[in-house]
Amino acid sequence: MIARTAGNDSAPAASVRALGTFDIRTQDCIDFLRGLPDASVDLIVTDPAYSGMNRHLRFGHGRIVGHYGKPDNDRWFHEFSDDPESYAVFLGECHRVLRQDRHVYIMFDTFSMLSLGALVRDFFDVKGVVVWDKMHLGMGHYFRRRHEQIVFASKGRRKLSRRDLPDVWAVPRIHRAAYPTQKPVKLFELMVQASAEPGFLVCDPFCGSGSSGVAALLTGCDFIGADVDARAVDIAEDRLTRFVATGQDPLEPAR
Repeated sequence: MIARTAGNDSAPAASVRALGTFDIRTQDCIDFLRGLPDASVDLIVTDPAYSGMNRHLRFGHGRIVGHYGKPDNDRWFHEFSDDPESYAVFLGECHRVLRQDRHVYIMFDTFSMLSLGALVRDFFDVKGVVVWDKMHLGMGHYFRRRHEQIVFASKGRRKLSRRDLPDVWAVPRIHRAAYPTQKPVKLFELMVQASAEPGFLVCDPFCGSGSSGVAALLTGCDFIGADVDARAVDIAEDRLTRFVATGQDPLEPAR
């Protein structure tokens, strides 16, 4: 198979393994989805920005990200505004581009789950909620946060490819990540293994550092993704190009 770099189909890189193709674009999630044909992707796995929680907590100056939200803060990134109106547009576009009888996985934190999670039912048949146990304590003003949620839904009917998976996934979070919101490849790999077949096109409109892309390629699927942050696209593009060429993930070398 051939791996394509973002926005440059004329510069393919030969793969040394039977991996799928990838295409990563620097675009806002809505613009990206609107540019895809109807019923053109087989699986959506995505981790939208949790801007609602960030605004609610009113982050100020932190040791991790500095002055949150400042335009010149190169330690953070531009976010999708996950208000209900924008989120409904996002979900509507996801429904349009997803083929019939296919699955979608959307990640939520506690705040966005309560404020936006129910909207998924307006567009998809929600089958359940998977809990991601990060296996390490995080920050928290009251109870220390150790988990996030993943809404699992379908467009039409489709059985899972695997029936041995529980609804709590113990996957260690990434320490010293190359990108602020980097998620483990294993997390996305479980989604892809459960809901895709080799040759499927996996889509992530918030691809960040490209973990979902690595998971798709590992499973023999093609991948298409986007991120509004050019820095994230550069990281993901380099990561997937090196992964296809060498079989090694430069951002998770222990895999």
